[in-house]
Amino acid sequence: MPMKALAPPSDIAINLALSLIAASVAPVLLLDEDLTVIAASQSFLDGFDVGLDDIPGARLADLGEGEWNTPQLWSLLKATAYGQTAIKAYEMDLQSRRGVRHLVLNAQRLDNEIAQGIRLLLSIQDVTEARASDREKDVLIRDKAVLVQEMQHRIANSLQIIASVLMQSVSKVGSDESRHHLRDAHQRIMSVAAVQRQLTGSTLGDVELRGYVTDLCRSIGDSMIRDHDQLSLTVTVDDSIASSGKAVSLGLIVTELVINALKHAFPDDHDGQITVDYRALGEGWALTICDDGMGLPSGGDVAKPGLGTGIVKALASQLGAVITMADAKPGLRVSIICDPRSTPLV
Repeated sequence: MPMKALAPPSDIAINLALSLIAASVAPVLLLDEDLTVIAASQSFLDGFDVGLDDIPGARLADLGEGEWNTPQLWSLLKATAYGQTAIKAYEMDLQSRRGVRHLVLNAQRLDNEIAQGIRLLLSIQDVTEARASDREKDVLIRDKAVLVQEMQHRIANSLQIIASVLMQSVSKVGSDESRHHLRDAHQRIMSVAAVQRQLTGSTLGDVELRGYVTDLCRSIGDSMIRDHDQLSLTVTVDDSIASSGKAVSLGLIVTELVINALKHAFPDDHDGQITVDYRALGEGWALTICDDGMGLPSGGDVAKPGLGTGIVKALASQLGAVITMADAKPGLRVSIICDPRSTPLV
């Protein structure tokens, strides 16, 4: 029985390579050194309006309506063919009958041991829709940022108006206790406004705490300290970054404790110093506000905790932190410590 002749191994390999290119899901072209098209994937033909009959003997520059005939692409492909470079993620805009299409091209010279001549494999990715989607997202993000900034400005303005109304009411009430409560409410609103002002200048997302806390304390000091040579407010913060939510809570805690020290630690205009310190402790953190004023009252003079103390406790609990107060000898040291290991720190 006569044996059927088998195709040479080189022909089998070539046919297999051409079949793989034709079936490629991604648009692919096989070119020779003159940039003549040897094979094209069906995805290329469908995606770029090229007919199968247009391929035999056609050069890349002849395809379509000449949109592939760009000098820069031609130079890069020629350099790749002669081993001088390789095209990696080269981006180009293709002017076609479908409009402008944004493409990402990759090309490499193939090691060719089974056929004569140089071969280039050119793969094409159409990222037009993806880039358009990215641009839409960027526009939405910018619009959202503008809206957030506008909202923050309006909140700050509203807080200022409320504070002004409260101060006008102070002069109208006859009770000293009522005036005291109104002034306390005014100061609390101003503390929230101070936090709001600092956040208004920050970007969305995480907040760099050194600048945030420093500016916040500077704002408080400018509004409440008459003589900075007599009473100083010093801030030390490490390189920590916090989410905007955590930054708000920390800002309110700092504001409450600093204002409390300014109001109560230095009676009769005594000289003094207040220090604010924040630092990371492993996976946790510690915030300390210390003054060298009159310190904790003793015995029966201990005052009933006020609204400010309740606010600080609530915020600290929200942050998973513990509050400790100690005699600074002289003065008072208040520490808010968040330690995920739940190990008391001294």
